[in-house]
Order: sequence, then C-alpha cells, then structure tokens
Amino acid sequence: MTDFRIDRLQFNQAAVGVWGQRNHQHRDWPVVYTLNNHNEVYVGESLDAGGRLRQHLDQRKKSQLVEARVIIDDTFNKSACLDLESYLIQLFHGDGRQVLNGNAGVVDGSYFQRERYRKRFREIFEHLRADGLFEATIEEIENSDLFKLSPFKSLTEQQGDAVVSIVQGLLADLRGAPGSGTVIEGGPGTGKTVVAIFLVKMLRDIGSWDGEPFDSETYLSGTFTPENAATLEGLRIGLVVPQQSLRKSIQAVFAKTPGLTADMVLSPFDVGKSERPWDLLVVDETHRLNQRANQTSAQKNREFAEINVKLFGSDGPEHTQLDWIKELSHQQVLLVDVKQRVRPADLDASMLAEVCSEALSQGRLHRLTSQMRVRAGEDYVDYVRRILSPAPPTRPIDFGEYDVRFFDDIGQMISAIKSRNADEGLARLLAGYAWSWESKKDSLRADIVFPNIELQWNSRVVDWVDSPKSVDEVGSIHTIQGYDLNYAGVIIGRDLRYDPVSASLKFDREHYYDKKGKQNNPGQKLSDADLLEYVQNIYSVLLTRGIRGTYVYAVDPHLREYLRLYFPGASAERLSR
Repeated sequence: MTDFRIDRLQFNQAAVGVWGQRNHQHRDWPVVYTLNNHNEVYVGESLDAGGRLRQHLDQRKKSQLVEARVIIDDTFNKSACLDLESYLIQLFHGDGRQVLNGNAGVVDGSYFQRERYRKRFREIFEHLRADGLFEATIEEIENSDLFKLSPFKSLTEQQGDAVVSIVQGLLADLRGAPGSGTVIEGGPGTGKTVVAIFLVKMLRDIGSWDGEPFDSETYLSGTFTPENAATLEGLRIGLVVPQQSLRKSIQAVFAKTPGLTADMVLSPFDVGKSERPWDLLVVDETHRLNQRANQTSAQKNREFAEINVKLFGSDGPEHTQLDWIKELSHQQVLLVDVKQRVRPADLDASMLAEVCSEALSQGRLHRLTSQMRVRAGEDYVDYVRRILSPAPPTRPIDFGEYDVRFFDDIGQMISAIKSRNADEGLARLLAGYAWSWESKKDSLRADIVFPNIELQWNSRVVDWVDSPKSVDEVGSIHTIQGYDLNYAGVIIGRDLRYDPVSASLKFDREHYYDKKGKQNNPGQKLSDADLLEYVQNIYSVLLTRGIRGTYVYAVDPHLREYLRLYFPGASAERLSR
C-alpha cells in the first residue's frame, strides 16, 4: 500500500480556502479529517474535503474548534474511510476526548483488503498520537472502560436492525400509536450493554439535532429528521443498571460524552424513589432486577418497602423492581438473559419468560446471537453452557485461535494469567463464591488458600478490574458481570462438584459462601437443585469473560476429570508462549 500523508491546517476561512485549491485530492478524493481544540474533537469523511471543511466553519457547534487534519491516502475508498472514521471516533472517546459526532451508526462490515487497511489505520493513529491528538496507546485505550462502553461502537447487523426497529416503535408510540415494552434477548458477549448505551446516546442526538447534514449516509442517519427531532426533543431518558460496579463505570462514560450526563444512569432504587416519571427507561441486565427479597442492608429493605407502599399502596411480595420501572416510565426497553440470573433475589425465570413472550407477540422481541466478546465465537458460549448442564456436548469443539487451557496446577494458572497481563493487560483471576471473604474484615487474612498459595478476594467492589491490586486478587461474579477481560483465569471451587456415580454435576451447599446467593425469598424453600442452577449460571458467566482466552482450574478432582474431556490441557509448550 502506498504512503499516506496528514495535512495540518488552521481551521479558519483563509487557511481552508488556500488548502482547498492546492491539490485536486483536496476537492475530489475520499479522505478522513479531524477538527479539534484542546479537549473536543470531531471526525468526518468526505469526497470533497475542502468544501466540507468550509461548511463546518459555518456551523455553530464547530465554531470553537481551531485546527484541522486531513488524512489522504492514494488507496482510500469510501468503505475504508467509513471504517477509519468510526475507528478514530471510538479511539478519541476512549482516550477521554469530548467527541462531537452524532450517533448515526456504522455497521461493522467487511470490505476488500480490510485487514491491510486496518494495519495502516494503526500507523495513522501513531502519527496522530505523535502530533499530540492522543495520549494513551491503542492497547491502553482498547483496555479502558471508556472504549469498551463507548456509545460510538460500530454495531453488528443484528444490533443495527434492533436499534432501527426500537427507534421506529418508540416514535410511533410517542405519536399516539398503542405500544408495549421492547425486549432485547442475548447471551454473554452479544453486545446487549453496547446496544443500550448506543440507543440512549442516539435518541438524545436525534432530539437535539439542529439539521446539520451528516458527512455520509448510514442506516440510521435517515432517522435524523425535523419531525423526529421534534418528537424526541426533551425526552426524559434513563439507563437502569442493577449492578453497582457496572453502573459506576457507565456513569463515568456518560460524564465524558456530549449530550449525556452521569445522572441518567440509575439504580433500581433511584427509579423507585423518584417523584417524576421517565418517558423511556432502558434496563440493562434486567434479569438482575430484584424480587421482593431480603436486600443487602436494613436500609435497602426499608427503602424497598417504602417504594412499594408509595407506588402500590402495600408492600406485597408480588411487587418487584420491574414493576417500579413499568410504573414510573411510559416506555421500556429491557435487555435480558435468563441464564445470567445468579441469586434467588433476581427476577424469577418464569416472569422473564412471560416478559419475552409478550414482547414476541407484539413483534418487539429482538434476539442477539452474534458474538462480540469471545473470539471463539457464539459456539463457545453455547459449549460452556452445555458443559455445565445436564446435557453436555458429545465431543470437544475446535477453539480455533481462542486460547483455552485446562490446568491441573493452580500455581501454573496463576503464573500464566500474570504473564498474559504483563504482555497484553486485562488478565485477571476469577472464582465462584466457594470461599469465605475473610479479608473484608481483616485485610491481612487470606481468603482462597491452596498449598503454598494464598489469595484474597477483590479488595474493592466498584471498578475492581482497573484497580492497581486487581492482578494479585480474585474477582467474584459481583465485580465482573457485564465486563470484558482479555484473559480470564477461572477457579471453580468446591461449590460445584461432579458425581461420577450419577454422572452429574452437584451443588455443595457447605462450600458456598454467598449468603444472599442461597437465601430463601418469602414463601420459598430453595433446594440444592435450585441453587445448582444459580451456580451453573455463575460459572457460565465467569467462563465467558475472556476476549482472547480462558484458563480453567477445578478444585474438585472428579470435576477436574470431567472437564478435562472438554478443555485442552496446558502443555509445557503452550505455557512457554
């Protein structure tokens, strides 16, 4: 591929006018350009860069930007420019810049020689970084929550279709057509959270659209019309996230995104205590909403009762946090995976099935299956779930380039994870709740003990993955659900064992230390079979966190032999890589 060049110029009428006349490629060639000041940036692509830059000079939202850079490559075509534009937007946002682009969406599609162009994009990034537009490296950016949870993600075709349908349905409902809630159903790594964040940002952008045309037509740019802007202007939108850690991470992303604010990201209790309804609530991880169950503190128990009385007149056991959301919003978008319920307090599986069935009957159920996290593909997620089910696979699958290893020695797995973290970052140890959290009260106590090895649980609940001590600690389901890692080293404790006589998985109550994870709800008596389902779900989640690889160690010797049938061993050759 031929060399590229990056022209840098002042963003004013005189400089843009002179530059536009200097070369035919400045007026008639596919290019990508950036406009910026010290904190804000806009990225665009155009066939007529000179003309497009002059248009931007007349736009109020760009008036504070001071310089432009135009990336010119003799081999660029429209597809490559769209891809580079989307890539740079995501990297700028992940680096902490205020990105001024609207969310009109780009589908993550293939085109001729894309991999060769992607290598060139990294070179372009390095030139821009050397010129002061980026601070962090690509690896640092891509490992950050700002990047992983960015509203500027390129969507898969499935995700894009879901977003289009949801927006059309919401607009129809707001204009008086009878409607109902929308459900997005998908397994781990299918991008439910990505869709939720993207959707909120896009709706806010449509509502504040000032008529400025987009650099290029996309599958979503047609929704940016004066009529739709008038319908969505001032719409009160919230994103509900039940898990505290993930909620804090998304709040940080919203705080750095134009058009969004941190207070748009809510806990279920924030919703229940509000005196004002929302026009739309998007609920991530709906399966983690609570039934009327014992909460994590006496204060939360009081608040649950007070909210029920306020909304329904009584604190009946039938009222759930999903009822709060329906009562306090005109429209809902619910993101669901019934197999990620990990505690008895989570919404009942039959209730979630009813929610999905109702959405299906209304034509408002969207299923996501394309795998965005695990590079082994969607087959791997299904494979893991089947291994942990009563109907295991009949033979191992081909993991391809995905790095899956089964360990007989916990020390070797710990060393392998630390080595991966040193090389690529975001490699962490995870475990089921099969050990007591002793270090919570005494920071010097060990929690997870093996011969000559002592480990502690996560020392913080919020933002554990990015904390400095996390590489030496072990994360639980409550700190990792909803997050991505590059590599996950999963310790399967004695809460899950294998019975060779019955050839089945068993739950061991004696070695399960999540008190809320085995606590009965009112009128309920949980059997070991009931709790086995939650533990299977937990390990399914832990085993599907790694983007590039998953390493596995099982404490129970019979379970170790069972799992050995399905996961490749960690040979000396693989360990040395």
